[in-house]
Amino acid sequence: MAQRSVFTRAVLTRARVAALVAIGLTALGLGYLSLPDGTGPTVPDGARAGDLTMTGCTYDTEAGSLDAECGTLVVPENRRDPGSDLIALPVIRIRATGAEPAEPIFRLEGGPGETNMRFAEASRLVDRHDVVLVGYRGVDGSTVLDCPEVESALRRSADLTGEESTRRYAEAFATCARRLAGAGIDLDGYSLPQRVDDLEAARQALGYQRIHLLSESAGTRTAMIYAWRYPDSIRRSVMIAVNPPGHFWWDPAITDDQLDHYAALCARDDGCAARTDDLAATMAVTAGDPPDRWLFLPIKAGNVRAGTLFGLFHTTGAAAPLNAPTMFDAWLAAAGGDPSGLWATSLLTSVIFPGAFVWGEFAASGIIDAGAVDAHYAAGGDPGSVLGNAATDFLWGGGRLTGAWPASPDYVDYRRVRPTEVETLLVGGTVDFSTPPRLATDELLPALPNGRQVILAELGHTTDFWSYQPDASTRLLTAYLENGAVDDSRYRTRPVDFDIESVSLPTIARILFGTLAGLGLAAVVLLGGMARRVRRRGRLGTRASGWLRCLAPVVVGLGGWSVAVLIGSGRWPGLFVGGRWLVVLSVGIAAGLATFVAWVHRDASRGTRWAGLAAALAGSLLGGWFGFHAVEDVAALATTIVGATATANLALLLIDLRRDVVVR
Repeated sequence: MAQRSVFTRAVLTRARVAALVAIGLTALGLGYLSLPDGTGPTVPDGARAGDLTMTGCTYDTEAGSLDAECGTLVVPENRRDPGSDLIALPVIRIRATGAEPAEPIFRLEGGPGETNMRFAEASRLVDRHDVVLVGYRGVDGSTVLDCPEVESALRRSADLTGEESTRRYAEAFATCARRLAGAGIDLDGYSLPQRVDDLEAARQALGYQRIHLLSESAGTRTAMIYAWRYPDSIRRSVMIAVNPPGHFWWDPAITDDQLDHYAALCARDDGCAARTDDLAATMAVTAGDPPDRWLFLPIKAGNVRAGTLFGLFHTTGAAAPLNAPTMFDAWLAAAGGDPSGLWATSLLTSVIFPGAFVWGEFAASGIIDAGAVDAHYAAGGDPGSVLGNAATDFLWGGGRLTGAWPASPDYVDYRRVRPTEVETLLVGGTVDFSTPPRLATDELLPALPNGRQVILAELGHTTDFWSYQPDASTRLLTAYLENGAVDDSRYRTRPVDFDIESVSLPTIARILFGTLAGLGLAAVVLLGGMARRVRRRGRLGTRASGWLRCLAPVVVGLGGWSVAVLIGSGRWPGLFVGGRWLVVLSVGIAAGLATFVAWVHRDASRGTRWAGLAAALAGSLLGGWFGFHAVEDVAALATTIVGATATANLALLLIDLRRDVVVR
C-alpha cells in the first residue's frame, strides 16, 4: 500500500492534477455551450388554443429595465385544419408608466425572417401606453423554420448572385421545405394572415378592446393585413418604411432614380463634388467593369452590388460603417484605383448575409409576393441598371425561390392593396432604398380614406428614423397615436453628409488584411522561436513549457486560421472564412503543432517524439471539432481554439502518464 501511494504521488503530480482539472472543466464548459438553448416557449400540457399565461418580469430598453409581464400564448399551427397541432408564442407586455394609459401599442418588426421580441425604443412610448410584443410564428415560437441547408449553400457561394449559387440556394430551400414537412410541420400555417390571427388572439387574451399598431418595413405588411381582417380591433396604425403588396423585391429603375437623387446631393457637397462630376455615372462606369481583385484577394461582383444596396438603406451614422456615405466612398475610391473598400464589402456580405435571417420564415412570408417576382423576371429582370438585379437575385435565387417554397393558401386574398377605414400614418424617408416612399404614396395611400403621410427629407430606412432626432420621432408617434395629429414640427432637415463619420471601408479592408497578416506572422515567429529554442537547449523550461502549452496554441491557432483565410480565399473564392473544415483544420493543425513544440524534449526517443506529434495533432483536431460545434457564428473560432488547446494537452498528458507508468 505504501509503494502504491508513493507511485501515485510521483505520477500524478500537482501540476498534472491541476491540468486534468482544467481540461475537464473546459470540456464541461464546451459541453454546456453545445446544449440546446431550452429557453424558447413550449406548449403546456393540457393547453388549448387561446390560452395565455403571464408572469412578472423586466424588459431591457435603451432607458434601462422596465416592469413587464412575460408569458406564452398557445395558438393552432394551422387554423385551416380543425385537427391542427398547437404551437406556443412568447408574449411580452411592457406596462405603461403613467397613471391613465391609453390604448396599447402592438409593435411589428420587419424582416421577413427576424424576431419581433426586440424593441429597445419601447421606453419612448410607455408614458401613456402598454407596449406589447407578440412573437412571430416560425421565428420566435416553439417551432422555428430554421433552414441550415440555405445557410450552407450561401456560405459555399463563389458569388451570391452567380448562376450556380442561385440554383443551389433555391434547391436548399426546396430541401428545407421537404425536411420540415417530413418532420410534421404544417408549412401552410406559417403565413402573414395567421400571424395576424395570433396578434388578434393576444389582443383578446390580454383584454384590450382596441389597440394601436406600430410597424416597420416588412412588418407594415402584417399591419395592412391586420387592418383588412380586423379593422374594428385597431384604433390607429403607424407604418414606418412602408412595404406595399408586391414589393418584397427591388425595382432597379427606382434604385437608379434614387442614385440620381444622391448624385444631385453629391454635386452640392464640396467634398463629394471634388471626387466626381456625377456620382451615379461614376458608379455605373465602375459597375460596368468592376475590379476582380484587391492585391491577391478576390472581389465578388454580385456580393458587392447586393451588399451596396443593403448599405444604401440608411444614411445616418447610426448604421455605420454599412451606410450610404461609406458605400459611396468605397465606390469612388475604386473609381480612383483603390478597390479595397469593395473587397471589404464583398467579404462582409459573405460573412453577414448567410446568417441574416431565419430563412424558412423569410420564405414563408416573402412568398406572398411570388406573383410579382415572377412577373419581374418574365419581363426580363434588370433593364441595365447601375447595381443590376443583385439584391433581388440574391434573396429570390434569381427567381427560382418562387417554385422552391410552397405558398400558403392564406395568401390568395392579400396580394393586392385593399381599402380600409383604419386611421393610418405612413412615414418614409426620401433616401430609403429599401422601401421608397413613392410606393406608399402611389399605391397604398389612395386606399386609405383616413390615411396621412409624412416624408422625412434625406433620411433612409428604419434605423435612421429611430436614431435621428429621437425627440422629433417620439413626438410624431405619440401625437398621432394619442389624438390623430400629425406633428413633425420638431424635425430639422438633415442634409446628407458624404463625410465618413466612423471608419471607411478601405480602412476596414486594411485593418482586416493587416490583422490577418499580422496574426499569421506572429504565429510563424512564435512557433519558429519555440522550435529554435528546443533545438538549441533540448527543451523549454518547465515553467515556460507549461505557460506556452496554454497560450501558444491560441496565438498560433489564430495565426493558422488567418493564413488559411488569406491563402484559401485568394485561391478558392467560394471558401467561407468561418467554414467548419477551414476553421477546424487550420486551427487544429496550428494549435497541435504549437502544443507539441512546447512539450517535446529533443533527447526523447524518436518513437516518443512521433507519438507526441501524432497525439497532439489528433487531439487538437478532435477538440477543435468539438469546440467548433459548441456555439455558432463568430464565437465558434474561439471555442475551436479552446477545444483544440485542451484536447492536445490532454493527449500529451496521457503520453506523459503512460511513459512514467512504464518507467516505474
